[in-house]
Amino acid sequence: MKARITITLKPGVLDPQGKAIEGALHALGFGGVDDVRQGKYIEVEIGESDPDRAKAEVERMCEELLANTVIENYSYELEAA
Repeated sequence: MKARITITLKPGVLDPQGKAIEGALHALGFGGVDDVRQGKYIEVEIGESDPDRAKAEVERMCEELLANTVIENYSYELEAA
């Protein structure tokens, strides 16, 4: 089973990389771009075929390592192999 995990900063958390990207886009002529936020995308192949167990495993991965849940949100999709 494959998990596609998206991790983003929570609203209100400063995002210096997003601001840098926004500035670079403006410098390249994309003046209509506002409030850029950046995040992480992670794909994990899980050796679990039961969707409920896979979900629990992905949530544990996110809570314990992949996301800093104080300042980040995460979401994921599971895809059967």
